[in-house]
Amino acid sequence: MLPFSAAAENNKRPILEKLRDAFKDATRVLEIASGTGQHAVFFAEHLPHLDWRPSDVAEHLPAIDQRIVEADMNLDNLLAPIELDISDLPWPVSAFDYEDAYDGIFSANSLHIVSWPLVEDFFEGVGETLAMGGVLCIYGPFKYGGKFTTPSNEAFDKTLKARDPESGIRDFEAVNDLAQKFGLTLQADHAMPANNQLLVWKRG
Repeated sequence: MLPFSAAAENNKRPILEKLRDAFKDATRVLEIASGTGQHAVFFAEHLPHLDWRPSDVAEHLPAIDQRIVEADMNLDNLLAPIELDISDLPWPVSAFDYEDAYDGIFSANSLHIVSWPLVEDFFEGVGETLAMGGVLCIYGPFKYGGKFTTPSNEAFDKTLKARDPESGIRDFEAVNDLAQKFGLTLQADHAMPANNQLLVWKRG
């Protein structure tokens, strides 16, 4: 049986509505940490103007491949998943895709799972990969002014840290400062269901 994320299933439609606008001028999107592949299949189906490239660490690629096969949608714009470890800089994406950089990058529920040094690697990789004028969209929970937005997010943060002390819900301000370091300007901060946000940056 394929791995299944209830969170991905529940949040895909609200995210799609924001991506329709954020990626309206994009043509090629790299998804970081595609996980089960549920988002990749759904977004490729509903955003047919985009070439959607899933990526993840090697152990998750077979499941993403299988999900694409079982979806049986013949989505020409859904490209084969590639192996990408965010700490492997520079990201080895150019060998798979375009001479030009991606004009869209998307990631969901990733920054709170990894350590802060890997968050820094993430933005460095984005800085090397995202085209000028390109858009970065990140979905997940964040703190503001060092405070959790809800008690449930605070409880979730404790659960994350019990599993891995280097993980945890990130401060929006620290993430935005890091984004700015790599030439990204915040365009939107959308409140989403289940106490999450969708942050949108543009490069250049």
